[in-house]
Amino acid sequence: MLPGGIPAAPQVDARSYILIDFRTDKVLASLQPTDRMEPASLTKLMTVYLVFEQLAVGKLKLDDMIPVSEHAWRAGGAATDGSSSFLELGVPVSVQDLLLGVIVQSGNDASIVLAERVGGTEQTFAQLMNATAARLGMVGSHFENATGLPSPQHYTTARDMSLLATALIRDFPQYYKWFSVREFEHNHIKQGNRNTLLDKDPTVDGLKTGHTDAAGFCLVTSSLRDGMRLVSVVLGSSSMKGREVASASLLNYGFSFYDTKLAIKGGTPLASAHVWKAARTPVDLGIKDDFYLTLPRGHADISTVTDVQPKIIAPLAADANVGSVRVISGGQTVATLPLHPLQPVAPGGWWRRLIDTIRLWFV
Repeated sequence: MLPGGIPAAPQVDARSYILIDFRTDKVLASLQPTDRMEPASLTKLMTVYLVFEQLAVGKLKLDDMIPVSEHAWRAGGAATDGSSSFLELGVPVSVQDLLLGVIVQSGNDASIVLAERVGGTEQTFAQLMNATAARLGMVGSHFENATGLPSPQHYTTARDMSLLATALIRDFPQYYKWFSVREFEHNHIKQGNRNTLLDKDPTVDGLKTGHTDAAGFCLVTSSLRDGMRLVSVVLGSSSMKGREVASASLLNYGFSFYDTKLAIKGGTPLASAHVWKAARTPVDLGIKDDFYLTLPRGHADISTVTDVQPKIIAPLAADANVGSVRVISGGQTVATLPLHPLQPVAPGGWWRRLIDTIRLWFV
């Protein structure tokens, strides 16, 4: 049994896995989460992330038409894992259809067309992939292509894939809906989404499958139940069914034994403090953003204790650190956060500053 009376995570068919809460990034279960693994077509999550970035800043539009290069066309025809959107050489395809080809059909050809549009060449695009991975904290990953076809220095970890999945959901909610599209037709060829959990669990809404002989069967999954979202990454399963059962087992384990609660509402006054030399005082103190905690189910009793600095002097920016708030559950401090003024505090007039300067001599 784990602390809080929680049983150990189930044994599943995977060489590596991780289960995290989306809001808090708390790891609920893991097996060799930082071991280097081949990502196979999970690579395409990074390809899609970079394209989403281009869309978000207006450098790409969903209706932009991109011609299919010979390199991309050949990749679709000779893909070792059979992943193709069946694009035609030289025929332009819209960005939206290419994205659906990547997300739903796992098309290697569609991935390369998008990579060449964003990076000029797939090799240059791989450099952008690695720069983005570093920015997202994916310290155990290196990409050499946009598709996930095997390459000696093309690797990732379960932990890194969980960070990437979280970033996709968090940063691009306007596009995330495409990960739950069940089927997509291009060039009169209809293909279904290979994430079979989409049909078996109505709470699952993404993200991506992957497979090569070396990588095994892989799956990144996200599920939303009663406002709580979990992300699982399963790498190196022995079969399609194995990765599906492993992912479902991990998600059910997390939802059964953990709960994520809003511990502190951002912008809510938690304390007030006298501010010397200020145009106004006292000042309300709190935290800027909502703070969530993931705790064992049945142990979500949460309280807070504030500690305010004894001498606070204006001016104060909204991000000024003027104390701390301790979050307590089960009689133990589980988090400590900085306290900030809920509004910037301007300095008072010359008379207020003079009076408070004198008073501070005796405090």
